[in-house]
Amino acid sequence: MTAAGNRRIALSCGLLATALMVAACAGGPPAPRTPVDLLLSGGLVFDGSDAPGRVADVVVDGGRIVAVGPDAGRRHAPRRTIDATGLVVAPGFIDPHTHPDSYIRSDDPAARRNLPWLFQGVTTIFIGVDGGGTPDVADDHAWFERHGTGTHIASYVGVSPVRARVLGQDARAPDAAELDAMRALVAKGMCEGAFGLSSGLFYTPQGFADTPEVIALAREAATRGGRYDTHHRDESSYDIGLLASIDEAIAIGREAGLPVHIAHIKALGLDVHGQAAAVIDRVERARAGGLQVTADQYPWLASGTRFGATLLPPWAVDGGRAALFARLDDPADAARIRADMADNLRRRGGPGALLLTSQGFPWSGRTLQDMATEWNLDPVEAALRILTEGGIEGPGGSQRVASFNMDKADVDLFMQQPWVVTASDGSNGHPRQYATFPEKYARFVRSEGVITLQDFIHRSTGLTATIMGLRDRGFLRAGQFADVVVFDPQTFAPKADYANPRVLSTGVAYLLVDGVPAIDGGEATDVRAGRVLRHVPPAGSCP
Repeated sequence: MTAAGNRRIALSCGLLATALMVAACAGGPPAPRTPVDLLLSGGLVFDGSDAPGRVADVVVDGGRIVAVGPDAGRRHAPRRTIDATGLVVAPGFIDPHTHPDSYIRSDDPAARRNLPWLFQGVTTIFIGVDGGGTPDVADDHAWFERHGTGTHIASYVGVSPVRARVLGQDARAPDAAELDAMRALVAKGMCEGAFGLSSGLFYTPQGFADTPEVIALAREAATRGGRYDTHHRDESSYDIGLLASIDEAIAIGREAGLPVHIAHIKALGLDVHGQAAAVIDRVERARAGGLQVTADQYPWLASGTRFGATLLPPWAVDGGRAALFARLDDPADAARIRADMADNLRRRGGPGALLLTSQGFPWSGRTLQDMATEWNLDPVEAALRILTEGGIEGPGGSQRVASFNMDKADVDLFMQQPWVVTASDGSNGHPRQYATFPEKYARFVRSEGVITLQDFIHRSTGLTATIMGLRDRGFLRAGQFADVVVFDPQTFAPKADYANPRVLSTGVAYLLVDGVPAIDGGEATDVRAGRVLRHVPPAGSCP
């Protein structure tokens, strides 16, 4: 064909294309729209990255995000449309540090929906923290898959059950064979899907482990692509001190060759108030040196833990509960225990700063000072009475305490660091179990402006997913799983407080867990759509 013929054909095709466009503009047949499950229309969308929000549509189908954009809804035919105008649309929040056993392990299917977290907008939780994760990860995961939970669950293997299985409650170092057995348990947990090794070196018996022992265990996690998550040895001045404890955590990560994540970062107690800047300097120097160091934080001025761990010195519980009571029967040991308890009480700000939170006891909801006054006892003697009558392991679990021992300036400074994400540390008796994410939003974003809404969402979603190694979650992007929270920025707020810690938060209008509504129109549904999320170790690192 001649060149002129080719030009005529090209011109004809161009004219035809122009004519078709004109016909379409003049009201020709519209392009076919793709059927999808759900359209969230017109909300203020934060996609989980550190980017500003924008008004956009979010399209969901088959449990995944298929499109996000200002006109995404026009290209699809949704079976259901939710008008999100005036609402915030974000990835479901990820809580990297939780204690939800009374819900997710309940015999009651309704409790396993895990409503305290769902009503905060949380779709994924990490368990086995503070060194408490079982090495029998596969068995644990299988139980959750049989019974179902409302939130996704990711697990750690912990130093405490690993050490207790080999060494019991004893304050001694393992021999070579015992250390090998402990390492094998960590490797087992990692190969069964744990995301890393967690420690709680403040607590016994794991606090009896020295630094080289923890490094040896952490190397097993490092080999399998995990991280080291730590309630480090001393958040105050109980043992080696806050700054030395941060140094130890960093040294463990550096020597073992894995990222370090500092749990519920804080400066706890009168002796260390004002040391947040020094902690941050240590973390920044480690990061500048190439070590990935991150942290999580809850937005409360009171910590929460076991009452015994708050006041009893670790040496007193070497060997467990029976050994403790035997020491209390020995006059010399008892005098030493009382002296150490008095010093620990001073660190915590005195008996008026300790709110007793376990339910069903005469002291529930009252301070240690209240009980000392009522019983006409010295506060240390009142504490020993509570431990004796309530039991170190009382009905329903350990005696719990909320300890008002943090300085607001330290809390604000930690919160503003770009490597600090949100976590609840949610445990029974403390409002953080029901209200951490809305508390952070209502107080630190809306009321005080310590951080921005953009910061709050990024550090509750995408940044957390990236730090924790979650795949296909934490962002509103095509192909990601459809974990989505839709909340009202005017009413998203905590309702739980220290006096009434078990009150559901408000303001979450819709919550999708893998595309399935767990909260619909502000009301919980009956579904338990959560999955077990497994870490996948590098090829060749597991049998």
